[in-house]
Amino acid sequence: MDNVNQTLLTELILVGFTQNFQACILLFVMFFIMYILTILGNSFLIFTIIVSPQLHTPMYYFLCNLSFIDLGYTSCSIPKILLDSFSNARTISVTGCLIQMNFGLFLGTTECILLAVMAYDRYIAICFPLHYTVIMSWKVCNCITIVMWSGSFIGTLIPNIIKPLVFCRRNQLNHISCEILAVLELACGDLTITKMHMFYQSAVFLISPLLFIIVSYICIIISILKISSVGGRSKAFSTCASHLTVVIMFYGTSMVMYMGQARFSSSQKYISLVYGVGTPVLNPFIYSLRNNDVKEAFMKKFLIHIGHQFSNCVATETIDLSEAS
Repeated sequence: MDNVNQTLLTELILVGFTQNFQACILLFVMFFIMYILTILGNSFLIFTIIVSPQLHTPMYYFLCNLSFIDLGYTSCSIPKILLDSFSNARTISVTGCLIQMNFGLFLGTTECILLAVMAYDRYIAICFPLHYTVIMSWKVCNCITIVMWSGSFIGTLIPNIIKPLVFCRRNQLNHISCEILAVLELACGDLTITKMHMFYQSAVFLISPLLFIIVSYICIIISILKISSVGGRSKAFSTCASHLTVVIMFYGTSMVMYMGQARFSSSQKYISLVYGVGTPVLNPFIYSLRNNDVKEAFMKKFLIHIGHQFSNCVATETIDLSEAS
């Protein structure tokens, strides 16, 4: 390793956006509201899918996975951002920073694969509707889930665990969280293998799923255009619109971030907010507001619950009246 005689750092300082107190208050309020909305929105989606038998299909199963990923992705960074909003030190231990970096990288990679899987699910549903239940059986869905999560773990965490980064020079991290590109700017030693691994990782987990999504949607569009009825085409497009919106938001900013510049720049920490904070908070609203099945399932459960409460109240009042008489 280079600079072997230098003392290894144990803490890093997160520069953040600003030290201005008024601006920090504004940022705290913004991040706090977005985090609460992320928790409530994704929890609502997970709860609705779990308790509604009509939503127990592969599409909503993978959507439940997406909400779970979004909850974990934001929870590994935003609580620390909120604490740092009113802190002058804004320090984080090297161990804590590496855990945050690896956890975020793992979940981000899993989401890349999951979005490709969701595109494949829509492709089968639209292009091969009669064979959908056979091709996307629960056994296949479970196998896909195991491969997706284990593949992301092996591809992202294992290499970083085997060869962890060390820090011995600068300790100011030009970011609000431990994003891997910003962290690499401070790391010591020979980073050739690490950067090579990042390049192949981007090709496998970012470019390949994106190409798969593009090909899937080309086939979907060709199949939709063959549908004779306008209503049928409109329904088919509407089932894909939500997923396409999320793909454009997530992949658009991720590509700019990881496939753009060779070195990390200050502007990139603002870009990272789109897929790190914006996408997780918008996902449940995009999928629930544009999805009649989710809204109907929730309203059905809500009305049943209200009905039970009303019945219990009526029964209680009846008993009280009978006892009083």
